[in-house]
Amino acid sequence: MSSHGTPIPMMSAPCGALSGVADVPGDKSISHRSLILGAMAVGETRISGLLEGEDVLDTAKAMRAFGAEVDRDDDGTWHVHGVGVGGFAEPDQVIDCGNSGTGVRLIMGAMATCPISATFTGDASLNKRPMARVTDPLALFGTRAVGRSGGRLPMTIVGAKNPVPVRYAVPVPSAQVKSAVLLAGLNAPGQTVVVEKEATRDHSERMLAGFGAEITTEDTDEGRVITLTGRPELKPQTIAVPRDPSSAAFPVCAALIVPGSDVLVPGIGLNPTRAGLYATLRDMGADLTYENEREEGGEPVADLRARFSPEMKGIDVPPARAASMIDEYPVLSVVASFASGVTMMRGVRELRVKESDRIDAMATGLRANGVDVEEGEDWWSVTGHGPGTVKGGAECASHLDHRIAMSFMVMGMATKHPVSVDDGGPIATSFPIFEPLMQRLGASLSRADG
Repeated sequence: MSSHGTPIPMMSAPCGALSGVADVPGDKSISHRSLILGAMAVGETRISGLLEGEDVLDTAKAMRAFGAEVDRDDDGTWHVHGVGVGGFAEPDQVIDCGNSGTGVRLIMGAMATCPISATFTGDASLNKRPMARVTDPLALFGTRAVGRSGGRLPMTIVGAKNPVPVRYAVPVPSAQVKSAVLLAGLNAPGQTVVVEKEATRDHSERMLAGFGAEITTEDTDEGRVITLTGRPELKPQTIAVPRDPSSAAFPVCAALIVPGSDVLVPGIGLNPTRAGLYATLRDMGADLTYENEREEGGEPVADLRARFSPEMKGIDVPPARAASMIDEYPVLSVVASFASGVTMMRGVRELRVKESDRIDAMATGLRANGVDVEEGEDWWSVTGHGPGTVKGGAECASHLDHRIAMSFMVMGMATKHPVSVDDGGPIATSFPIFEPLMQRLGASLSRADG
């Protein structure tokens, strides 16, 4: 079943050249953080370009449940009237975060040092995902968590009444864990310090600084050390959300593998902690260019132009790049199927605990469509034989995972036979306009329900 209803089987058939402009939605990571920090500021934060997918809308509902006023104008502008740091009220109802691991983990962090309790749940996929990676460091502040075995949702978080500042070294690269600790540190006295051995996406640090928090980042022998001074008065902001580079990956990658394609994806956020996929595609020989490079709201932005790239070669993706493209490995594996040679992806253990086991899900579906795949606990490789060589014809399981579903839809645009997924419903969690956008470019997507 999809995250919020009955399954929606989908099929993607081979198509002609893709062309046109792909206006993808706002960045999901920045959208979540805009709502949460807006709710923790004093006054009105205005947000334009917010991603209105189910994941982000669930975060908006959660902020209302914690006492913030969150409204949307007819023109798409969102208004968040915040309650201040430490000002969250105790929710009357269970907080349902749907499919969003980012949403639930960041919200847990934001309320962890408030003297309130809240119970969190999600869909079948989210309720299988481990939360101990967040609740363990939150416990250092004095927070308590009571959930199902294995640290899984549903789970009640009892906020710390007298929080203490924390120094925490993140054991596995995770922007969600880092951000949860920083958000908790906002309502703790003194300085909360997070150390990460490998840099992860830094939207939280950028946005905290924008809202007026005292936060510093230093590269040391120990790693990247982020220091946050607690109990600031966050100042409301006017935020223009850049377009999501993870969503842009799908029209970009489709253009690279469908003969004759030329697609422009404007206004994409190219924060260096998020742009690993595009560096990797260029390393493979993709015809991918950045146009009109600029900065918007403290984030680097550019228009991406992607053209059919028949000469792409398989490469060893640098493991150090994993944190900057962790969500894009599924669609990269599709591109690798149409490149020549072996694409090796190492240091990707995190993919085993995303919305699904993404290595297993993609490996199984790729093999069913005639692609050679090998895998290990924290690596996998795809052997491609060039454009036009992938058979297709199989139905793949999406495992309630939006990125798995979209990756196989992209694949079907360039295979010899159509590719299907058992449930495309989860796509709405992050990219609600995926189908009409791709169809306008020339893709042949259809639903079993018509």
